Amino acid sequence: MDQVQELIKKMENKTARVAILGLGYVGLPLAVVFAEAGFKVTGIDPIQAKVDQINRGSSYVLDIPGEQVAKLVRSGYLTATSDYSVLKDIDAVSICVPTPLRKTGDPDLSFILAVSDSLKQYVHPGMVIVLESTTYPGTTREMILPRMEESGLKVGRDFFLAFSPERVDPGRKDWTTINTPKVLGGITPACLQVSKAWYGSALKTVVPVSSAEVAEMAKLLENTFRMINIGMVNEMAIMCDRLGVDVWEVIEAAATKPFGYMKFLPGPGLGGHCIPIDPLYLSWKLKTVNYSARFIELASEINTSMPRYTVTKVQDTLNQHKKALNGSKVLVIGVAYKPDIDDLRESPALDIIHLLGQKGAEVSYHDPYIASLRHEDINMESVADLESAVKSADCVVIVTNHSSYDYKKMLADARLIVDARNALGLHGQANDKVVRL
Repeated sequence: MDQVQELIKKMENKTARVAILGLGYVGLPLAVVFAEAGFKVTGIDPIQAKVDQINRGSSYVLDIPGEQVAKLVRSGYLTATSDYSVLKDIDAVSICVPTPLRKTGDPDLSFILAVSDSLKQYVHPGMVIVLESTTYPGTTREMILPRMEESGLKVGRDFFLAFSPERVDPGRKDWTTINTPKVLGGITPACLQVSKAWYGSALKTVVPVSSAEVAEMAKLLENTFRMINIGMVNEMAIMCDRLGVDVWEVIEAAATKPFGYMKFLPGPGLGGHCIPIDPLYLSWKLKTVNYSARFIELASEINTSMPRYTVTKVQDTLNQHKKALNGSKVLVIGVAYKPDIDDLRESPALDIIHLLGQKGAEVSYHDPYIASLRHEDINMESVADLESAVKSADCVVIVTNHSSYDYKKMLADARLIVDARNALGLHGQANDKVVRL
């Protein structure tokens, strides 16, 4: 029996030993899905605190209940380690490490490089490797493949390599890791065949494509589409403000069209691990072939300007009430990058707090999911008494519209509110203490 058929048989009878490299918001949910499907899964992460927490049977990812992790750990289907040498006995490896941007705007592939250098020491015949970390088209073939082939093994014959973009949307209950369709592209047809047998044994829908590059590009298209449309609607908010038109009412009116329109909402900036970052990977890659991705660059420029635009709204609102921003008490409501999660990555709240502080405001914040902020020059705790903080603030800024907030009470208690998310829902209603984007 050749390596392809042997591996497929292991996938079908769930005897394949699985490893997940990187146990964050993508890796831990994936590890749980494979373990729930009946695979023995080993999570590998360099952060010992994460390893210890999993082995104690608890979870640090909001979407994964601690009792689910505890059950899988007790049953022996899930374990964690920081020791890469366990890979010598592993059949299937999924790489789920971060791929941030450097401050210069180019991709930081150091995590992928580090994990590849560790993995190549243990790659062996009969191993399938799937990269899930979002990156530019060509990364799997140009960066992962050469390192694995240093072993003398041949891709598509001895080992198998593919790319499958993660599609995790933290906080969602309807579409999760197990039922979100999974795009999958192999380096060779045999790579696709083996990786499809693996992922198809645990996930509900696998969408095969002709190459790893197609799968890599599909992920960038998904998030570039969102980023550009958000940039467009953010610019629409600015234009409506100049024209004295309620952008939120305009959006609701446009959304009644049953075809040819998709509803996007403006906000104080982009956040998260995908939308603010992934399109810039594509833009960077295209510069290497002398092409300028103008839509991406323009949308990024608009979106990254929104925190400053929000701070200007706060400053103008205070000024209209004969107060200076310098010295005013400003309470930021919500700092996670989206509602009802504990994820701070790329959150516009961080820029807003920084800019408010630069202008001399006395800034505080409240977030039911994030007890403290430690980011560059920001070092603060969430206010303990929200009601008191709202009443004492010169201006309340709603940055993240968590569903747990009592917005009616907030409206009654606050002196001034800049509502960057239309959380108060005041369509067409005059209120002299509320300003929206």
